[in-house]
Amino acid sequence: MTDQTPASDRPKPAIDTTTPHSARVWNYWLGGKDNHPVDRQVGDQVREVYPGIVDVARHSRAFLGRAVRFLAGEAGIRQFLDIGTGLPTVDNTHEVAQRVAPESKIVYVDNDPLVLLHARALLTSTPQGDCDYIDADVRDPDSILTQAARTLDFTQPIALMMLGILGNVWDDGQARAIRDHLMAALPSGSYLVLEDGTNVVAPEAAAQAEKTRAEAGDPYRLRAPEQIAEFFDGLELLEPGVVSVSRWRPETTPWGQPDEVEAFCGVAKKP
Repeated sequence: MTDQTPASDRPKPAIDTTTPHSARVWNYWLGGKDNHPVDRQVGDQVREVYPGIVDVARHSRAFLGRAVRFLAGEAGIRQFLDIGTGLPTVDNTHEVAQRVAPESKIVYVDNDPLVLLHARALLTSTPQGDCDYIDADVRDPDSILTQAARTLDFTQPIALMMLGILGNVWDDGQARAIRDHLMAALPSGSYLVLEDGTNVVAPEAAAQAEKTRAEAGDPYRLRAPEQIAEFFDGLELLEPGVVSVSRWRPETTPWGQPDEVEAFCGVAKKP
């Protein structure tokens, strides 16, 4: 039976401060304060072998903003299912979407108790729109879909946001099955926004970072851009295709295209 209690009113879970968690390590790289010594230790270890990880984190966050602005604006999407939310920072999905379309509805999904404790901040919606938070694991798509239906209308297009989450699923077949299961539940006209870590821009440093995270208890699977592109099979991939997050429709500057970073992304529409 699904828990119908609003996220902000649910009991506060215990937080394990002895084991690193991806959301908190990511928060540390973004300059946030919602992390623990064990997260900072792993973050520093990874940054030591791969200094570019901070650029990856920041460019990934900027990509989220550009993608959501496009979806809420030009594409006219009013519903967002954001899996692997992470800790709130600046310009969260609902803030960007509701700035464009105040009536937008957003459901966040994460399995870190610290994120749950911050759900009240995440759930500050416009009066016209709605936000909810689901405490669930990406490996349980049925639970995600069932709980998301409290807020989202699955007869209308939904943007499925999967930013930096499938790297936590080591097995390629399982990762693809999760993506297939979720997209199958969405109607025609929905979108998939996906990005994950790669190993092609600075392969030696990325490989060392992958090894360091695994040894520290925070494993994260890096995939080649070609493997990331497979997650968009059967969908209409938008221009510029599968590219580094820094190069997905970046703002125009006098300095040309930004450098590539070790995270590739894409945005695609379900026919």
